[in-house]
Amino acid sequence: MENEALIRLSVFLGLFAVFAAAEALAPRRARSQPRSTRWFTNWGFSILNTVTLRLMAFGLPLLAVGAAVDAEARGWGFFNHRDWPVWLEVVLAVLLLDFAIWAQHLVTHKVPVLWRLHRVHHADRDFDVTTAIRFHPVEIALSMLLKIGLVYPLGVAPVAVVIFEVLLNGTAMFNHTNWKLPLRLDRALRMVLVTPDMHRVHHSVHREEHDSNYGFSLSVWDRVLGTYRAQPAEGHDGMTIGLEWQDDRPSRLGWALKLPFQRQ
Repeated sequence: MENEALIRLSVFLGLFAVFAAAEALAPRRARSQPRSTRWFTNWGFSILNTVTLRLMAFGLPLLAVGAAVDAEARGWGFFNHRDWPVWLEVVLAVLLLDFAIWAQHLVTHKVPVLWRLHRVHHADRDFDVTTAIRFHPVEIALSMLLKIGLVYPLGVAPVAVVIFEVLLNGTAMFNHTNWKLPLRLDRALRMVLVTPDMHRVHHSVHREEHDSNYGFSLSVWDRVLGTYRAQPAEGHDGMTIGLEWQDDRPSRLGWALKLPFQRQ
C-alpha cells in the first residue's frame, strides 16, 4: 500500500509521545530502575526488530501487508471470495487477527522454547510505554510469519492489515503505559480495551498472574476464555513486576538479547 510505512511510523511516534507524556505527568507507580538505561535497552530492541523485519523482506517475497496485496490480486483466501461490504470485512478481519495474537501470546507462555523468547519482554522490572517495544527479534520474526500464514487463507484486505497493525501497536503502547487512569475510567475502558491496570497484572512476578490477561487490544478474549484477572493479589502499588532477575541485568541490552539462549 502506498505510504503504508510512513502512516504507521507517524502514528507510532505520535502515540508514543502522547503516552510518554501522560505517564510522566501522572505516573501509576514509582520506577525501580533509571529510565535512561531501560529506555536505551528497550529502544535498542525496537531498532533491532525493525532491522530484522527489513532483512526478512529480502528473504521472503512478502511480509504481512504485501501478502494481503498478493492474496487480493490472486483471489486467494476467504474474504476474497465474499462480496461483503468493505467495512464488514475490515471489522471481521481485525477481530480474527486480534484473536490470533491473543492465542499466540497464550502459546508463548505455555510452550517452553517460546517462553524462553517471550520472557525477554517480561524480564523488564518496570512497566512503561517502552515495555511495549521490548521483544526479542526472534519472537518478532516468528510473529510476522504467523501473520503471513493467516493473511493468505483469510484473504485479509491490505487496508485491514494496516488498520490492525496500527491498532495493535497503539493499544499495546497504551496498555503498557505507567499512567494513573481514574478508576472509573479504567473500569469503563476495560469492558472493551485492555487498560494499563489490567495488563500490569500480566507482568507480575507471580506465575499465576502473568499467566492471565493475554490480550493486547481487546479485553473480550480473556473474559470469554477464562483468563481474565481483575487485580493483582498484592495491589498495583505493592506488586513486583518482572521475573526472577530482580537486579539491573534486565536493563542491559546484551544480557537481554542472550537471555533465551542461556541455561537457567
